Amino acid sequence: MASELEALLDQIAKEGRPGLKNNIAISWIRYEKTNPEACSGIGAGWSEEKLLYPASIVKLIYAIAIEAWLQKDILTDSVELQQALKDMVKESSNDATSLIMDLLTGTTSGPSLHGERWHAWQKQRQQVNKWLQSLNWPELAGVNCCQKTWNDGPFGRERDFYGATNTNRNSLTTAATARLLEAVMTNDLVSPPACKRVQKLLSRSLDVFQREANPENQIDGFLGEGLPKGTRFWSKAGLMSQARHDAAWFCSPKANPMLLVVFTQGRERAKDASLLPSIARELSKLNVQMS
Repeated sequence: MASELEALLDQIAKEGRPGLKNNIAISWIRYEKTNPEACSGIGAGWSEEKLLYPASIVKLIYAIAIEAWLQKDILTDSVELQQALKDMVKESSNDATSLIMDLLTGTTSGPSLHGERWHAWQKQRQQVNKWLQSLNWPELAGVNCCQKTWNDGPFGRERDFYGATNTNRNSLTTAATARLLEAVMTNDLVSPPACKRVQKLLSRSLDVFQREANPENQIDGFLGEGLPKGTRFWSKAGLMSQARHDAAWFCSPKANPMLLVVFTQGRERAKDASLLPSIARELSKLNVQMS
């Protein structure tokens, strides 16, 4: 799988993408067709431990954290919370993400803070990171999930929290993302009912007519676009001026279940709407051959 993955990257790089292997990270895992919950899968990766800005992929982590908080009775469920979760994951709403982060950490945005209030605010904002580290998974070493996501950018205390040179930006690896997505899809994190709820949020239709009705469908220009008709698909995409990412689990006809996480960085890669579909298409074909 590793040699096939590198050969694919070389091939795609030659199609007008010089330097591709320096600005892409991939985690690719195949599972037993009969029972993916019974095994950890077999996989390969490329730069999968490289910390990168995750864009909206971080919303997957926040959705899982909400389930963990609900199970511990740290939060009380509500209609508004469920609507915010749906909007955050299915529509990738930054406004909904802002509320989710407020609920997870007990902090709010606003003007700059100073002294003890600022120290307490920063400490409180680390609650998701503390939870991630409590899992004791080696893939999560060094990741940072403590920031909101923005349409235009942070201001006030949020801007201060990034640091003068953005050193405190969110950061994830494809390996960490893959481990968390795998745990959700195999019902192995928080609780099986919690995983089922997150799976429902991640579920997406590849139907062309449904995609045409929603230009922000997180399929076109991402991994789902490259998959065959009849594929069952769960995903969370991320897109901004310097990144185009996707994290997906899918079950294509006549093939083993597969997990694929792809992060790309740089303005050229962010604008490249054909790259992720091409990767998914070729690895899906390989998956069929190996099944």
